[in-house]
Amino acid sequence: MRIVDAGAITQSAPGTDRAVFTFPALLACRDGSLLLTCRRGSDKDCADEWVELYRSLDGGRRWGRIDSEFPAAKVGGAGSSLRVVYLTEINEGHLLAASMWIDRETHPGAPLFNPRTEGCLPMGIFLADSFDGGRSWSAWRQVELPADIGPPSLTNPLIKLPDGALLLSVETNKRYEDDSKWYQRVVALRSYDGGLSWDAPSDAGYDPSGRIFNWDQRIGLTVDGRLVSFAWVYDTLDARYCNIHRRVSSDSGRVWSAAQDIGIADQAGHPAMLLDGRIILAWVDRFGSGSIRARAAADACADFDPASEVVIYKHSEKARQTRGTTGTLDDMSIWTYGLPYAETLEDGDVMVVYYAGDQRAMDIHYARLSL
Repeated sequence: MRIVDAGAITQSAPGTDRAVFTFPALLACRDGSLLLTCRRGSDKDCADEWVELYRSLDGGRRWGRIDSEFPAAKVGGAGSSLRVVYLTEINEGHLLAASMWIDRETHPGAPLFNPRTEGCLPMGIFLADSFDGGRSWSAWRQVELPADIGPPSLTNPLIKLPDGALLLSVETNKRYEDDSKWYQRVVALRSYDGGLSWDAPSDAGYDPSGRIFNWDQRIGLTVDGRLVSFAWVYDTLDARYCNIHRRVSSDSGRVWSAAQDIGIADQAGHPAMLLDGRIILAWVDRFGSGSIRARAAADACADFDPASEVVIYKHSEKARQTRGTTGTLDDMSIWTYGLPYAETLEDGDVMVVYYAGDQRAMDIHYARLSL
């Protein structure tokens, strides 16, 4: 692979509520256009955060912001901030947005993660439809989830399965004041009525001992209908990040293969799935090379070829591992680059979007990869 084009999409404004852009997600639509969602705010964890929508009509060379904003919503009767929106194209022109909302009023001024308990602010997952390619949106409708999931984290778009069902991947969290042991897990749910109702969650990444956490699980759908996931793994006993773990499911996410260490550290991005079966995975290596890189694999179970590797972004210095889960959660609010998201383009190239900058300002950047 090689990088054939790169640039910035957003224009941050330090000292405003558009100073820090993060959480980019990319969708290649059937009409050839590209849609990008990204979170903006005055810093990385703030009550004034919101999500913006951008469109490119020329394969990602030029971008324009879509003026219509996502609608406001309430979580449990409280005001919210909007952290992330992922888009899925159901049919041409029909988009389904999945969002993660954060309640900012129940614990006024509090950070997302409680440094004492490792609990999380109240959150919710909401869905909205657009039937005009993202120019306007319906009101949000909340996804009703079992109480034992706690505040749900959304780390992947809804996936339209071959049988027409939708797959939702959700991370569990503890409630803000819950000081009990955290048994973190990832679950998968399916909807057969367009997201109006969901079946019982099935475990997609879980260590019953509570030692291993599977964070930021990214899932792709292969051309033969399998699901492949990549998890950012944290060992709470050794207080360290591990290599990325891969799992594969052949039954719509009900049962997954055993976790496989793919030999790459440490945080996976969303994979680009090619029509010939290849997978392009971008990842963040904060503690080794201090960079964002990408590699190709021949299929869902193949090794990622070191000879295919490209360096997408190189930071000025690598990070240091922080001792303890609380420290790692705090680190997430100060890191100034990451969250790569790869998408296959109409011409067979792959585009990777990510955020990068400094504490004052961060922007969404892109790199176009030719295979």
